[in-house]
Amino acid sequence: MARPDKTAAVAEIVEQFNDSAGAVLTEYRGLSVKQLQDLRRALGENANYAVVKNTLTQIAAKEAGVEGFDALLTGPTAIAFINGDLVEAAKGLRDFAKANPALVIKGGYVDGAPMDTKDIAKLADLESREVLLGKLAGAMLASLSQAVYLLNAPRAQPARLAAALQAKAEEDPSILGGGAGEPAATAEEPTPTEDAAVDAEPEGTSEAAAEDIAEDAPAETAEPTEASTP
Repeated sequence: MARPDKTAAVAEIVEQFNDSAGAVLTEYRGLSVKQLQDLRRALGENANYAVVKNTLTQIAAKEAGVEGFDALLTGPTAIAFINGDLVEAAKGLRDFAKANPALVIKGGYVDGAPMDTKDIAKLADLESREVLLGKLAGAMLASLSQAVYLLNAPRAQPARLAAALQAKAEEDPSILGGGAGEPAATAEEPTPTEDAAVDAEPEGTSEAAAEDIAEDAPAETAEPTEASTP
């Protein structure tokens, strides 16, 4: 390969490193052209699966500031440059490797941090972005429903109280009149005491007035007695 071609190839790999959120290095020895095409279709928009040359990838990784790739660049190498969901891309590679053991996952990096095969397997076991968003939306909807219930609860309580009162009133109509099913107790009339006078004394009468009346009354005359004869 001429020098300008190598420079262009390195620049292309550097660009893919810079534009991707992560990359997974694989060895594809033993995979057919059809199987490689199936793998690319399985990854879809989540990753761009490209066959690369080890020496050019070493140079490109250094220029892009990606570390830890030197020891992995052995044998026929292809890199899955992840552009979409990291978890979905890891799941796609893992599932394809299970069905096609010729695909060997060596390692990679995510957001500049190196990852070994165990880290990539853990990433594949995580829930996808769509599932997490679905759970988040469900949690938000549940919280919103609870908030609506709490807001409507004070309004519903008087309605339930009114319904209960109406049902009770049908059984006992006196409830609406303020009673409790029994007539209110009447106050007892006071009874006269033994010391109370039967007839009230005329107003203005006193002992002094009684004496005046007695003095004004004419004195009784004594009946004449027979004179004694001498």
